[in-house]
Amino acid sequence: MTTTVVIGGGITGLSTLYYLKKKLQHAGRDMKLVLVEAGDTLGGKIRTVHDGEFIMETGADSIVARKTNVAPLLEELGLTDRVVYNATGTSFIYTNKGLKKIPDESVFGIPLSLKSLAESELVSAEGKVEALKDYYMPNETFSKDDSLGQFLEAFLGKELVRNQIAPVISGVYSGELHDLTIASTFPYLLEYKNTYGSIMGGLAENRHKYLGSGKKFLSFKNGASEIIDALETHLSDAQILKGVQASKLEKKGSAYTISLADGQSLEADYVVLATLGSSAKELLPEPKLAEEFDQLLTKSLISVYLGFDIEDNELPYDGTGFITAKDTDLKCDACTWTSRKWEHTSSQKRLLMRLFYKSSSLHYDELIRMSEDELKQVALDDIKRSLEIDASPVTCEVTKWQDNMPNYHLKHRHVVKSLEEAMARHYPNVLLAGCSYYGVGIPDCIANGERTAGLIMERVEDSFRG
Repeated sequence: MTTTVVIGGGITGLSTLYYLKKKLQHAGRDMKLVLVEAGDTLGGKIRTVHDGEFIMETGADSIVARKTNVAPLLEELGLTDRVVYNATGTSFIYTNKGLKKIPDESVFGIPLSLKSLAESELVSAEGKVEALKDYYMPNETFSKDDSLGQFLEAFLGKELVRNQIAPVISGVYSGELHDLTIASTFPYLLEYKNTYGSIMGGLAENRHKYLGSGKKFLSFKNGASEIIDALETHLSDAQILKGVQASKLEKKGSAYTISLADGQSLEADYVVLATLGSSAKELLPEPKLAEEFDQLLTKSLISVYLGFDIEDNELPYDGTGFITAKDTDLKCDACTWTSRKWEHTSSQKRLLMRLFYKSSSLHYDELIRMSEDELKQVALDDIKRSLEIDASPVTCEVTKWQDNMPNYHLKHRHVVKSLEEAMARHYPNVLLAGCSYYGVGIPDCIANGERTAGLIMERVEDSFRG
């Protein structure tokens, strides 16, 4: 029987198997489906931790609600009634002058109207005037492969980008704006500029996609891991191996042998490497591929949750969190007021907060060497400075994501394309998948899994026709 082995049990690997099973059933085809996961649990960067009343996400905490591929999958998995949405509220940027509000009518810090631009406390009058050139200066040079930072600065001005937009976008993507491509981040902003003549104007015309009811993100009543558990349940007839690492992949004629760390081996006709690029590189002995994989860049992140035995309403601000501007007295890059943003995470409405420390920070080399207790104290100091809350936590969850946060630099698309071509030459029917290559958000990973399943199905059908 034809066999497909997926290596990596994160959301991309699980989605690949789910959609492949669905397509096989629709076509009336049989195939053995196997998933290999090095960890003891599935989910990758999606993992929910429960401690008393608190629900904490060690990795991704939500799904972008506007992505159209999400709702059909949730319905198929029986999760529609389990969905919860983020509470709406003000977001802030922490500066040396305290917390400053990000205007309500903005997307990733980009104003959607003249009113929103005028009301910003983060940009001077001169900076606001400079941003108006977006309405009359045409795009004559920028393409999708250009720097996102240079593109935004060219039309919105350096001050607005530096003070209001860059902190927000850098909070989503692990990298500086000038090192990120438009294509790998916000290609629709270029489309809006070219179509409407203005980035702000284009966002305004499409405001229903981004503002709407304010419910921009979704999770589940028992945490983000519910989608992982549901996918695993729907894949009960697949062979799922947990706690065992794939150590080597070798070509055997038109098929492949996958050696596992426990001494087992698997035979496969199709292989999906839904792992980090660094892990895929270790599996493949072809030296020419190593150079390509080495061009995939990563960043790191430390996440610290703190839960307190005080009421959520003791927060001095009405909002859902802040992002830290450069050159302040805080070491954290951002702070989410989790119990305020996600009501399901604290059933008794006690205060739960999450702080983020990125490898792009000047403090990171010092922080990564710290113990969990030391990191907890750093987080408590940041909360005391920014919010004047001085309390002892009743729970703490520290997670270090070291060298596994993809960084889509300017050459990323070219590197991925070159890798795809090299894989097709050296390892036909071995496919790369996941956030190292094709998108960091959960919806992007799900879509990548569906596309990967489609590619395998096309090749299966071609083999029957051939």
